[in-house]
Amino acid sequence: MTTRLNSFFQQDAVIAWEPTEPGVKRKIMAYGEDLMVVRVVFEAGAVGKAHRHPHRQASYVESGVFDVTIDGQTQRLTAGDTFFVPADLVHGVTAVEAGQLIDSFTPMRKEFV
Repeated sequence: MTTRLNSFFQQDAVIAWEPTEPGVKRKIMAYGEDLMVVRVVFEAGAVGKAHRHPHRQASYVESGVFDVTIDGQTQRLTAGDTFFVPADLVHGVTAVEAGQLIDSFTPMRKEFV
């Protein structure tokens, strides 16, 4: 569980990793009531299992290759690509190659903290 960030500025080196699923870990980089930014690292073959939540999500593929499924549609995305998940749609990812996603949520994911 992450403690509340108490500054306008966050330094990656001092934020702890949290394991989520096998081969997946995340850092809560910044958040407020209306927005949250999360770095998620995947080992090759790791799966972010299909799930849904009431938050809107925009994600940036920082590195790696991912098969991203949203509402039954799958596309392969690589570094520099993005995806958007409207509220309550089932979505998940599989890391074809090791990589990182930068996820933004609105409102923030209170269950993450």
